[in-house]
Amino acid sequence: MKLLRVGTAGAERPALLDAEGALRDLSGVVADIDGAVLADAEALGRIRAAAEAGDLPVLPADGLRVGPPVGRVGKVVCIGLNYHDHAAETGAEPPAEPVVFFKAADTVVGPDDTVLVPRRSVKTDWEVELAVVIGRTARYLESHEEALAHVAGYAVAHDVSEREFQIERGGTWDKGKNCETFNPLGPWLVTADEVPDPQALALRLWVNGELKQDGSTADQIFPVAEVVRYVSQFMTLYPGDVINTGTPAGVAMGQPEPKPYLRAGDVVELEIEGLGRQRQELKDA
Repeated sequence: MKLLRVGTAGAERPALLDAEGALRDLSGVVADIDGAVLADAEALGRIRAAAEAGDLPVLPADGLRVGPPVGRVGKVVCIGLNYHDHAAETGAEPPAEPVVFFKAADTVVGPDDTVLVPRRSVKTDWEVELAVVIGRTARYLESHEEALAHVAGYAVAHDVSEREFQIERGGTWDKGKNCETFNPLGPWLVTADEVPDPQALALRLWVNGELKQDGSTADQIFPVAEVVRYVSQFMTLYPGDVINTGTPAGVAMGQPEPKPYLRAGDVVELEIEGLGRQRQELKDA
């Protein structure tokens, strides 16, 4: 299933994209698409049955904002330097273990919402990423099979980053990762049953129509199953939590001088095979 949330920010309603591409209203079936629903097999069954019955109300798609596909995200766990080609372009050695950092849940916005360039930013960068959405509470998982069984689905994430804040201002990466609007998510949460191999997905990103990133999750250093298993050794993952699994080569930081960092007025578009497409216009904060 392709689950999403539509409407004004903070007042989104749950919806489903059916096989014919029509937008269907789920608000009569569930209150929201969030961790509670993703962990509830009965609720997911009601959604599936309603979709198969074909009688869900149609929503007009024109002019309707698409919000993040998961409501009330608990935490956003991020994996850095997780593609062989991206590590190479930044001059970093491939890590021996996953590099883990966090984004605050309030960085999550809709897939087509405006992205704000922070004040005094000179190095705002782009990163297309596969997002994993957790569907069952995960603690100390032992195997890859067990890890994948805890995944509710997948989505497109844009891990917007400010490189000067991240790298040159001391401390951890957090200052360059947690600026407002820095995690567009969606358009859809595609349930795990529709993604038989998360290591076979093409990722692409364009800036002002120019292709910048063109990679595949096959190039990940730590595959999705290992990422989920590994992270569960250090923290409890709850339904509705999101893991951004890293970005392929092609970011501004990895390009020759003068590096083409983002500015107000730029347009970024990104997509992952089968998971949908995002488009953001950048404006000054």
